[in-house]
Amino acid sequence: MPVDKTGDRIRQMFGEIAGRYDFMNHFLSLGTDIYWRWKAVRLAGPLKAAPVLDVCTGTGDLAFAFRGKLQDPATVFATDFTHGMLKLAEQKRDNRNVVFLEADTLALPFPSDMFQLVSVAFGLRNVSNTIAGLREMARVCQPGGKVLVLEFSLPNNRLLSRVYQWYFRNILPRLGQLLVRNRQAAYEYLPQSVSEFPCGSQLTGLMEEAGLVKTSFHPLTGGIATVYLGEKPLT
Repeated sequence: MPVDKTGDRIRQMFGEIAGRYDFMNHFLSLGTDIYWRWKAVRLAGPLKAAPVLDVCTGTGDLAFAFRGKLQDPATVFATDFTHGMLKLAEQKRDNRNVVFLEADTLALPFPSDMFQLVSVAFGLRNVSNTIAGLREMARVCQPGGKVLVLEFSLPNNRLLSRVYQWYFRNILPRLGQLLVRNRQAAYEYLPQSVSEFPCGSQLTGLMEEAGLVKTSFHPLTGGIATVYLGEKPLT
């Protein structure tokens, strides 16, 4: 049975775990998630003094990482539809030029062709319609701009894949539920959503279907996470 990714369920689930979200990300990945975001920012390439958008931003870590790379006075806009996550992101903002907005990735409140880069980290698989989410990200991206996705994936190495999936299915859900009590079984949802989500060339294929070109993917840490890039055509 496909994992439930209805908007109400996802919003409630992330609202319940928001207070421990950053801690659990760092703890369960042994801090590797920090490196993954650092690498994603560098793979994005040079940026101009123009706006950037980070969707499904959670507590804003990728948005802050891109703001650190941008030239002033460029602004990073960051959206999420979970109010509790955005409250925590605002607390971390520290006067940096990042604007947080409560918005659904399937209906972004921006005009077309606005951003030089549109990014998402560990959030696209939570969008109820992947291709519609990618199309909306592409819509608000400038012609010649980039769409970047950082997401969990499944390792290609057979031994690593077995160890990873065993940990994901047997240890992580129990540990996550023990440390962060929630009614939506968030840490059972995590491995289920990752196993169902397209990765590698399957996801770049969806990016191309959404209208992006020059797509590529870059596995990180043996393929446990992957950075995907695509460009919006000039015409």
